[in-house]
Amino acid sequence: MKFITQFSLALLALTLVACSKKEAPPPPPPPPAVAAPAPDLVNVPVSVKQVVLTNSLGADMKAGAPMTTFAPTDTIYAVVETIGSGNASVKAMWTYHKGEKSAQVSETMQELVLAGPTSSEFHISKPDGWPAGDYQVEITVNGASAGIQNFSVK
Repeated sequence: MKFITQFSLALLALTLVACSKKEAPPPPPPPPAVAAPAPDLVNVPVSVKQVVLTNSLGADMKAGAPMTTFAPTDTIYAVVETIGSGNASVKAMWTYHKGEKSAQVSETMQELVLAGPTSSEFHISKPDGWPAGDYQVEITVNGASAGIQNFSVK
């Protein structure tokens, strides 16, 4: 009987060892992420990255807080951020809109020689105040529209 008990215990131990699961090794770490190359902002044709409307400029010609509503006595700036290199005629055409009618407020052109990202500024001001209403500025580069920004004076 003693032999059967020892045999049973040995068999039980062997069964437990055989049935126990071994943990799988951890998966290998993922390969390091390969950063996408930065876009070339210099060796491309001149194009507009964005236009920001504001009523203030920093010393670096960067726009203050972006705005879409202005006070009648504000100077209204359109900061045009471009990328690329080459010669570019950048124009800002400002218009006032009332219903289906519109009137040109101002048109300014800058002839630029660019060599990478640049900020240019266009602005309009009227010391006696802008009429309340809807306005827009259209930016063109070399005669092609680069975007329209709508804004209002209240």
